[in-house]
Amino acid sequence: MVKTVSYTHTNSYETLFELTEKTKNIWICFHGLGYLAAYFKRYLEGLHAQDNFVIVLQAPSKSYIGSDFKHVGACWLTRVDTAREMNNNLEYIHGVLAAENLVGDPRIVLFGYSQGVSIAMRFLKSYLQPVKALLLHSGSIPEELTSEDGAHFKKYCSRFIHIAGTNDEYSTVTITKREKEKIELLFGTDCELYRPKIKHVVHVPLIKEIAKTL
Repeated sequence: MVKTVSYTHTNSYETLFELTEKTKNIWICFHGLGYLAAYFKRYLEGLHAQDNFVIVLQAPSKSYIGSDFKHVGACWLTRVDTAREMNNNLEYIHGVLAAENLVGDPRIVLFGYSQGVSIAMRFLKSYLQPVKALLLHSGSIPEELTSEDGAHFKKYCSRFIHIAGTNDEYSTVTITKREKEKIELLFGTDCELYRPKIKHVVHVPLIKEIAKTL
C-alpha cells in the first residue's frame, strides 16, 4: 500500500547581479538534468549586470553522478509520481517569486534548458501574471500541453524563443518532428527559432545576444 504525507521542505536558489529600478530583465532559470544551480549560474555571468537580475532555481532531488561519485547533480522530476513532484516544484517556484517580491513583475524572463524546458512551461501554465519572454533551450515540450495551453501562453507571455542545436546528440528525427509540431500547436508562427550548429550544450554567446534584444 502506498501512502503519502505532507511536510515542509526547504530548498535553495542562486542569484546573480542586483535587482534595481534600472533592471530590464529578471531571469528565472531552470537548469538541466544533472546540474546544480551554482554551476548553471556561470552561464549567465556574461550578461550585462545593470540590465539583468538572475535567479537560478535549484532542482530538489540531488544525487551523486559519475562513476567516481565525486560530483553532485540534481533532477526536477522523473516518470515516477510526476504530477505530485511537479506540484511540489510549483510550490517551490511560486515561493521563490513571493520571497523576492516578484509576483506580477512584467520584467520576468523564463529560461529553461534541457529538462528545465518542461518545468518552465508547466510553471507558465500555472502562472496568471504577465511575463516578458519564454526562452526554451534544447529541451522537450511536455506532451500534455494543448492548444488551450498555447492560448494561455499567448495571453500572458509577450515573446517566445526556441533554441535547438542541429548537432544535439540527444535529438532524433522523430524528436525533431514532434517538437516542431508542438511549437506550431502552441505558438503558431509567434515563436523565434534558432538552430545553431551545437551539441547539447548551453549556447552562451547566443543567450547573451538574445538578452540584448529583450
